[in-house]
Amino acid sequence: MKFKFFSTLLLQLLVCICLYAQQDINRYALEGRAQGTTWSIIYFSKDSTISKSSIDSILFILDNSLSIYRDSSIISAFNRSESGLAIDTHLFKVVHKSLEICRKTQGRFDITVKPLVELWGFAARQPNHLPDSQEITSVMPCIGSKNLQLEPGFLRKSRPCTQIDVNGIAQGYSVDVLASYMESIGIQNYLVEVGGEIRAKGRKGGGDLMRVGIESPVDDFMEPAMMQRIVELSEGALTTSGSYRKYYESQGKKISHIIDPFTGYSSVTDLISVSVYARDAITADGFDNAILMMGLQKGLKFVEKHKELAAFFIYKDKTGHLQSVASSRFKRLLVKDGL
Repeated sequence: MKFKFFSTLLLQLLVCICLYAQQDINRYALEGRAQGTTWSIIYFSKDSTISKSSIDSILFILDNSLSIYRDSSIISAFNRSESGLAIDTHLFKVVHKSLEICRKTQGRFDITVKPLVELWGFAARQPNHLPDSQEITSVMPCIGSKNLQLEPGFLRKSRPCTQIDVNGIAQGYSVDVLASYMESIGIQNYLVEVGGEIRAKGRKGGGDLMRVGIESPVDDFMEPAMMQRIVELSEGALTTSGSYRKYYESQGKKISHIIDPFTGYSSVTDLISVSVYARDAITADGFDNAILMMGLQKGLKFVEKHKELAAFFIYKDKTGHLQSVASSRFKRLLVKDGL
């Protein structure tokens, strides 16, 4: 669903296979494909209580609500509507959170950018040319969360041309839904990943915390991923946004998938990637694109101000070398002897 599934800074799961001290606790792993990307679940339990089909069913339901790539989805029906329509609980929760993050980031995260995303070629509909200033100007009145009015069970829009794209937050929400499902059936030690977005809770069978790797950026799709740093999670979510893989070149310029809702053009930032930690994945996922747009200095200041967030930034210095910096709260998550 989200453009992160094209790749951008995929987080790798680092869960070792070993002999567990508690012999009655077993490690179980599931994986599959959904939402245009992959998903994986690792959990520790006495019994294998989750089936792949149950996870696929949950993700299928979410797609029918949130996927702009399904003509039959609720979000696609909203985008075709003149003034809005009744929506389900999933779309309500995602839009509600999106509007909250839009306010907190002063409009940097805005789900009404779908017309711009399509113009720049980062959607299901692929253009045969780059948009000119006239085309961008023509769709700008459709952009802006001010055009949306969310009510219990109903989403309205003041302009028929306003369309929404929740790819920047939906995979995080999907991770949270899967985590809630696992806890509802009594599983308290798990790691859930959808398209690189991760949420973890508890410990492995041997008592160690879950470990997750942050990928070091490479420009070549064929290059194997390398770990920049390793993070330990006792509970919470980690998501990443980056533009080093998800772009195309035109007329000597790199066109990033991060579209600025204020200008209508591809965002220019000194950051290569930002990994955001929060209590849940929908929060982390919603903030990571906006923080990437802010750039290093503003982004770091923003994260330090918002105590519910922590972040790890990767950028290139003036000599072209990769550098990284962690916010004060993120430093507590880093494995000291890791990489």
